[in-house]
Order: sequence, then structure tokens, then C-alpha cells
Amino acid sequence: MIDIHIAGTYRVGHRTVNRLGYGAMQLAGPGVFGPPKDRNAALAVLREALAQGVNHLDTSDFYGPHVTNQLIREALHPYRDDLVIVTKVGAVRGDDGSWNPAFSARDLERAVHDNLRNLGLDVLEVVNLRAMFDVHGPAEGSIEAPLSALAELQHRGLIRHIGLSNVTPAQIAQGRTITQIVCVQNHYNLVHRDDDALIDQLAASGTAYVPYFPLGGFTPLQSSALSDVAARLGATPMQVALAWLLRRSPNVLLIPGTSSIVHLGENLAGAALVLTAEDLDTLDRLAERH
Repeated sequence: MIDIHIAGTYRVGHRTVNRLGYGAMQLAGPGVFGPPKDRNAALAVLREALAQGVNHLDTSDFYGPHVTNQLIREALHPYRDDLVIVTKVGAVRGDDGSWNPAFSARDLERAVHDNLRNLGLDVLEVVNLRAMFDVHGPAEGSIEAPLSALAELQHRGLIRHIGLSNVTPAQIAQGRTITQIVCVQNHYNLVHRDDDALIDQLAASGTAYVPYFPLGGFTPLQSSALSDVAARLGATPMQVALAWLLRRSPNVLLIPGTSSIVHLGENLAGAALVLTAEDLDTLDRLAERH
């Protein structure tokens, strides 16, 4: 049994979650589109994640679309009291699998209701608004209108807490003038470290930071230095990358995704990996080479 509590906990809104969570994106088909190749295997991974102590699930109804939420409901409903499901809105999928902005008040209300229906919930615990000014990364633009629409749905009792995804510091500041922002979900990992300063600022305000693509996403992290550290520790490079993120700041919450129970176990075992000062120095220098 893997004790993921070693990695500690952190608050998201009024809930406390283990810092090692699970991201459901990879449970959908290729390109996060369509059904999984093996539905029973996908259900088994979700159940195993919770059996290992995961109580923070990250999902979205545009994964599939609808696929991962329906899998979560089938595998885990009725939900454990300690389970926090975080979803996101702001995009829709085209028939060709494309990722398209869906930022209007009508789009967002539809997305919230889709999430509620497919997850089998009366209220969504946390909803991240994903900015889509640039699908590949944060880009400036006002989020006042869509975030105000989400805040109205929050006022109506459909959402408890709101977070932001794929955003800039300026957008976070703007968001805080509209509603409380309980978490930020941006692209960040060992070699993609644009948000270094932002993580520290959020930590100072007690706000969770949830890196997506913590292992590189569609292009997995590859580095001889990373592999050397892993070999020295008797671990996998991905375990080392996750352990580094856990050491980065106490407000960092991890949501590595996988469709494999074996890989799930490997990811969660990263909670117990101890990095030396030499290891950390080696890993910190990786960002300088990219």
C-alpha cells in the first residue's frame, strides 16, 4: 500500500486534499477524444486511485467530450465524502477533435449543467475557468465577462468554488476582483517553469497551484540528467519529476494522469521519494537548458 499522505495536504476552498491527486484526461480515447479502448480498465484505474488514498480528481466534460465524467460517475458514484472533484469549463470540442473557445454566458451555463449531469452531482465543488485566448498557453485578455457569468452560477448554488486555468498573473488579479480564486491550473513542470514567480505569490496568499502536464503532457519529459538522478535513487524519471514538484512549494497539488494501474502506482509512489540537495541542484538546472 502506497502512503500518499507522506506528501502532505493542502486546502482548496474549504476542503483539504492530499497533494497527490489524479487527472482523468487520459481515460478518454486518443487525443482526449472519444471513448477509451478498454472501458473496464479505465474504471479500474479510477477505483484504484481512490483505494490508494487519492481524494482530488481533476476532470472536464470536454474530455471526450463527456467520456471522463461519465466514467467517473460509473466507477465512483455515490462519491466518498472526502472526494473533491475539480472540473473546468471554457472550451468545447469540434467534431474533428479540435479545442474551441466556449466563453459566452450561455456556453458556460450549458457546460456547468453538462458537468452536473454527467458527474451525477447537484453542485460542483470547484470549477476552473480555462482561458482560451491561446489554446497553447496563457495570453492576455479580459476574463471579466466569462468569470462574472461563472460567479452568477456560483451565486445560484451550482458551483461552490472557482479557479482559473491557462491564465496570466494579470488575469488572476482581475479574477480576484470578481470572486475568490481558490486554485490556478497552468502548464508547469521541471523544464517548463514560466510560473516560478507566480507559484510563490500564490503560496503567500494560500492559493493552490495545480500544474498540468507535470510529466510533459503529450511530449513526455526526457533528460539524461533526470534519468541519472532516477537511476541513482532506484526510481523512474517520472517519479523524480513528481517528487521535485512536491518539493517545489507546499501549495503545489499534483494531478498526473494515466490509463494504467501500474503507472498509477508508480506515480503515487513518487510521494515517498526523497531528493538530496545534490539531486535538487541537478534538477533545478534542467530549466536552464530549455
